[in-house]
Amino acid sequence: MPLEEGVKLIKLSIRFKDIASRLSGISIPVFGVSWTPPESERKIIRDLLVFLEDRRALYNPFVHEIEAEVTQSVLDIRKALTAAIQRLPEKCPATPRLRAIRAACREYLNSTHPPHRLFLGFLEELCRLRSLFGVNIAYLAVEYGIDIEGELASIVPPEFIRDEGEDLDEKDHEQALAADG
Repeated sequence: MPLEEGVKLIKLSIRFKDIASRLSGISIPVFGVSWTPPESERKIIRDLLVFLEDRRALYNPFVHEIEAEVTQSVLDIRKALTAAIQRLPEKCPATPRLRAIRAACREYLNSTHPPHRLFLGFLEELCRLRSLFGVNIAYLAVEYGIDIEGELASIVPPEFIRDEGEDLDEKDHEQALAADG
């Protein structure tokens, strides 16, 4: 009896990257080789965004901000950004965005400390920092298909957020009409 007659064949498709990310070693009778598989770029970016979701300095109302706490938070963020950059591959498309965010942290720290400090300068610089974060976070979220959760979403500039019913393609428009229907 031929195989096709009595058995249904199941066709599987597994991407090499999926296998490679789970594979940690190969052993054959003579020797074995093992290594630590690389983290996916998406996971590294997602982990960073989850970390940023808990940084009040990025979204807390200005009236509640305390300069020393904001400064410590920015230092912690800069450290996390450096760690993420170190974990990413050299040619990763996210690296320039993370470096831009890290540079914004340095600029904030440099401009809020004497002799460059102005009256209420830290709030002005914090506003600028949040703006630079928001733009770059929006691009990272799109590039890696990651939703921006919680208050962190509040720093994404409005022009990056599609209003309800705006810029719908024909398929989306038909679905919206059907849902209203």
